[in-house]
Amino acid sequence: MSFSAQVKEELCRTPLSRRCCARAEAYGILLFCHSFTAAEIKIVTSAPVFAKRLPALFRKAFKVDFDRSPEPAETGKRIFLITDPGKLAAIREAYGSDPAVSLANHINFAVLEEDHDRAAFLRGAFLAEIGRAHVTSHYSVSRELAALLPEAGFEPKQTTRKSNYVTYFKPSETIADFLTAVGAPLAAMEVMNAKLEKHLRGSVNRRVNCDSANLDKAVDAALLQVEAIQRYSAIH
Repeated sequence: MSFSAQVKEELCRTPLSRRCCARAEAYGILLFCHSFTAAEIKIVTSAPVFAKRLPALFRKAFKVDFDRSPEPAETGKRIFLITDPGKLAAIREAYGSDPAVSLANHINFAVLEEDHDRAAFLRGAFLAEIGRAHVTSHYSVSRELAALLPEAGFEPKQTTRKSNYVTYFKPSETIADFLTAVGAPLAAMEVMNAKLEKHLRGSVNRRVNCDSANLDKAVDAALLQVEAIQRYSAIH
């Protein structure tokens, strides 16, 4: 199992207790999923635990069911779809989004005023992703995410990949802190253990190389001494 899959399994064990957190988590998913438009919501995932969580999450957040959802026995990529106008309107209303005013998606910071809601939003954004970076095709969402993360105590890096905008963390300490904040402390510990193991391995390798170099010097010095003794013996 990949590290990303392990993280998603841990995140999906987070209880769906508060409706505000469920809405915030769903918000992160929607802004970073396959499609979130006035005509449809389309979420594609190959993670079984995430696929199992999605129906319960949307019922908790909006009291709606997906128009199309995969069977539990399905493997590979699973597709969740909502095209019903009434459901789409209810979901967008929860975030103050009106396609008649703006077709571009934005992060409504008013929905994420509390720390637990911001953490839930970031958890949803991670769950919607394939890897460990936040990737979106929405330029405004990418810029607004870069403004939101420092409020949560994180300094992100950003780049572009084809037509997508990528937000990511580089230092392992930042990655570990992020994972802890969104509900994956065990994964955070694994990151730090991996860093420690790498540091120790590097330290051992440096020590071995140093000892090897010193041994080579000692051998060379001994050989010179033997040669000197042999020359002296030959003369006398």
